[in-house]
Amino acid sequence: MKKSLIPLFMGGIALGISEFVIMGILPEISSSLNISISKSGHFISAYALGVVVGAPLLIVFSRKFSPKILLTLLAFMIMAFNFLSSLCSNYTSLLIARFLSGLPHGSFFGVGAIVAIKLADEGKKTQAIAAMFAGLTVANIIGVPLGTYMAYTISWQMSFILVGIFGLLTMVLVISWLPNVSNNPSKGLKSELTILRKFNVWLALILVTIGYAGMFAWISYIAPLMIHVTHLSENKIPYIMSLAGVGMLCGNILGSKLSDRLTAIKTVILLLILMVLGLSIVYQFSNILIISLLMTFIMGGLSFALGPPIQVLLIEVFEGSEMLGSALSQSGINISNALGAFIGGIPLAYSFSYTSPVIPGIICSLIGVFIALYLRQRVYIKQTTKNYLANQVSS
Repeated sequence: MKKSLIPLFMGGIALGISEFVIMGILPEISSSLNISISKSGHFISAYALGVVVGAPLLIVFSRKFSPKILLTLLAFMIMAFNFLSSLCSNYTSLLIARFLSGLPHGSFFGVGAIVAIKLADEGKKTQAIAAMFAGLTVANIIGVPLGTYMAYTISWQMSFILVGIFGLLTMVLVISWLPNVSNNPSKGLKSELTILRKFNVWLALILVTIGYAGMFAWISYIAPLMIHVTHLSENKIPYIMSLAGVGMLCGNILGSKLSDRLTAIKTVILLLILMVLGLSIVYQFSNILIISLLMTFIMGGLSFALGPPIQVLLIEVFEGSEMLGSALSQSGINISNALGAFIGGIPLAYSFSYTSPVIPGIICSLIGVFIALYLRQRVYIKQTTKNYLANQVSS
């Protein structure tokens, strides 16, 4: 990995722990704050909504600051808001703190993706973005299990202190190692938003939002699933999160290589089909230990294999407003985070089994397949028409 990409990698670790550690410690937070598991799922949704609100704000500030200054500010926010989360002692304050913690998430990855592409070697732009997302996978292999272990052995507040420390490290590395890359000046918020008139743009955003929700419906409630269905003890949950993280690392590498060899949209279609199949197996066989463990690894891999091609797809569709597309891809993913956690919690609120969150997840992923196929067809027709007109003009 290039030294210049390490600050983005470190930021990925910080944000990965911030987003995913909550999913492994919901039972601990629920018990500490004396709320239900389904209500504690609101902390996941609050973070996701913070991402949705924070990402578009990037467009306002990108005209005034260089990418390096923006990333420094965003790293500071990661540090400050997660330290704030560690000080919360009731449902309302933690809900607000989790919302604030989500604000820098989408913007950091949005700016980071553009910077990674500019720093990438020829023909390896998806792999450069994957280097940043590799931080998320390392977070899930090491950081999330460590934060989960600290939550169960010390206190859940220690999980957020851990994120704050990684946020501080990210800020230092951005200042020290990130080059001053050229800024693509924003055309202004009004001009940037004109691209939202295009139907393909909305199709891509809906694809991200609905297609990814299936994965979040599963992973949001992975701790109670493993405890009550697979019958693992609470002290095994950090290892489960680590297993999912290893799968994410493998999937991140696989997704980037597939996307560079195929196209982003073809890779997304393939991975969503596999996700439908994977979630179906989780629903049927989570009571069998070996299958449950295997599917934890596989589903972790599929979830992060989607990351790089989704990012590239949004940048391609948002041609001329790439930074907006990159940021909104994170908004879309985190709307799906909120959606997945919400719809997954509905059957639990009505006392269905802990495998029940997977059912709405399967439906969302399947809808994502059909949206992706339709988008691919529209892109193909558009490209064919463009080539035909170009040939007509040249002849």
